[in-house]
Amino acid sequence: MKKFLLIAAIFLLPAMLIYPQQQHSKRALTVEDLWAMKRLSAPVLSPDGKTIAFVLTSYSMEENKGNADIWLVNSDGTNLRVLKNSDKNETEPQFLPGQKGILYSLGGQLHQCNLDGSDDKAVTDIYSGASGAIISGDGNKIAFVSSVYPECTSQECNKQKDEEKEKSKVKATLFTELMYRHWDNWRGEKRGHLFLMDKDKKEYTDLTLNSKADVPPIALGSTNDYSFSPDRQEIAFTMNESETLAVSTNNDIFIIKLKDVNSSARTPYTKISVSKGNDNNPVYSPDGNYIAYCSMERAGFEADRQRLMLYDRKTGQTKEMTKGFDRSVGDLTWSPDSKAIYFDCANEVYNSIYRLDLTTGKISLLLKDHINNIFGVSPDGTTIYFSQMRTNLPTEIFSMSVNGGSEPKQLTSSNTELLSQIEMNPIETFWSKGAGNAKVESILLKPPFFDPNKKYPLMFLIHGGPQGHWEDDFHYRWNLQMFAAQGYVVVAPNPRGSTGYGQKFTDEISGDWGGKPYVDLMKACDYVISKYNFIDPKNTFAAGASYGGYMINWLEGHTDRFNALVCHDGVFNLESMYGTTEELWFPEWENKGKPWTNRSLYRKFSPHQYVENFKTPMLIVHGGMDFRVPEEQAFQAFTSLQRKGVESRFLYFPEESHFVTRPQNARLWWNTIFDWFNKHYKRQGI
Repeated sequence: MKKFLLIAAIFLLPAMLIYPQQQHSKRALTVEDLWAMKRLSAPVLSPDGKTIAFVLTSYSMEENKGNADIWLVNSDGTNLRVLKNSDKNETEPQFLPGQKGILYSLGGQLHQCNLDGSDDKAVTDIYSGASGAIISGDGNKIAFVSSVYPECTSQECNKQKDEEKEKSKVKATLFTELMYRHWDNWRGEKRGHLFLMDKDKKEYTDLTLNSKADVPPIALGSTNDYSFSPDRQEIAFTMNESETLAVSTNNDIFIIKLKDVNSSARTPYTKISVSKGNDNNPVYSPDGNYIAYCSMERAGFEADRQRLMLYDRKTGQTKEMTKGFDRSVGDLTWSPDSKAIYFDCANEVYNSIYRLDLTTGKISLLLKDHINNIFGVSPDGTTIYFSQMRTNLPTEIFSMSVNGGSEPKQLTSSNTELLSQIEMNPIETFWSKGAGNAKVESILLKPPFFDPNKKYPLMFLIHGGPQGHWEDDFHYRWNLQMFAAQGYVVVAPNPRGSTGYGQKFTDEISGDWGGKPYVDLMKACDYVISKYNFIDPKNTFAAGASYGGYMINWLEGHTDRFNALVCHDGVFNLESMYGTTEELWFPEWENKGKPWTNRSLYRKFSPHQYVENFKTPMLIVHGGMDFRVPEEQAFQAFTSLQRKGVESRFLYFPEESHFVTRPQNARLWWNTIFDWFNKHYKRQGI
């Protein structure tokens, strides 16, 4: 027991030094708090605009799992009530037309119930399962996706093949093409197909019968990749038909006429998108005249500017509506009169809400601050409904006037009691000069109970992507408040490659991973240390994941300014990474070719080329099911550090992917990281 108390005292020492003998009504955030918070997702507005359905997921640290339930709230924020809360996961709520109830997913099938939860019954019983349901305007048709063998024309065929595989004592696979695995999934022989169900007849039709393409596409899709037309005559959907999927970002938008549906043959479909890049997110206008969708122009680039396109159903002509708007469009929602489109997009450290007036072409900023995702507009066209989160607030549902200006109204409060006990500061931002004097924005977050007269260690965080950005969000993995809660001043820069600062800024990391972005980061670090006297320059630490992990490995070979480093799922050897990752368009774009066509660039910016300079203590974390940055990257890095004699540790999660998602694994992740940094905290007089 004495040994345990001594270890605990050492572990908590930095926070104890920063907050000695203080008495507060609140406390700092803990890992247990993070996993005790209920997580809100999938909000949807009813057709009459009176009710919002959403999913609320709760986690049990003891049981090491989560449970998803469906809740309802009136659109004015009153009458919050639970609809479904069994010990199974109820997800993907959709309102049935005419206030006839809710359709939702449970146990791999679709179910429905009344708005009070009564008269619950199964809607589908299809062997291959059903998910991602959308409903036609009259409620008679349901489109959903199901995983099937492309060559099968019946559910009996799918069942027979599954049973044969299960009975076989040979567990081998013969690969004949790339993309044989993706993220954390061995793809196997099945593909996601789009199905149509006649609800009255209870008949299922595979709309993409015999196709080897997935609907929705396995990568670079959106939250809405198939939609019914208002006249119920067709479905628009997103699919990638490229022969070599591993090198293609060419998702396209297709149209199926429902009059052509044939249960015994593939329904013919027509492509309407024209870009060689990524097209997705087709949304019909309420009057049925247009399809709005998102489109990237450049083939092979997953982070090109996402434009808002308008397809005229009568003329067949397509027009870009966001020319001159240097941001990437996100989720789309039409106004009820079809005269405007509301959308959200990354905007500096926020995800802002905009309105596009189709008559004038004018784009107006309605709400800038925080992380906002629009999901609905009231039938009378006066109110926008959206989810919002901030660094000190997990996701909740809000509403505001379509004209913006007025303060948004918070409609849900899922974690009020817990949040009232925790001290968390809002973010601040600052700008510094990067490579070539480019302006670089960073987030600064002060620890709870901050005292400007004291010195605090610096936690320097590097984001992944690399075409991503640190934002004003409440992240359940890389949570800025969790780092701050340990007594660190958190600095999270958005260097070259970050989104939300214009496409040129985003583009300038490609082919230059260890160049301008590294300079941007180091200058931001220099700036914050020189400007803020409350940062202790003798205690600086850095951590990052994915590309951020790459940059940690790059820092290891190029600077010794940090006390210790943490590399999570980071790239170490660009050449071997190419041969083991799955989405090959990514390294081929970022490194301007294949290793055998541009080997000099792969080697120039590969951290493994600079092992002779390694000296900073490093903790490596990696998941065995990470197929994006495969585990061999971590093996190489750890071997190099150990053989170089650099103090190092390797935390390996055999069942985790690119992310650590299980509660107890996440607790170990946080505690191991904090223990590592605390070990290298330079304490005066101790």
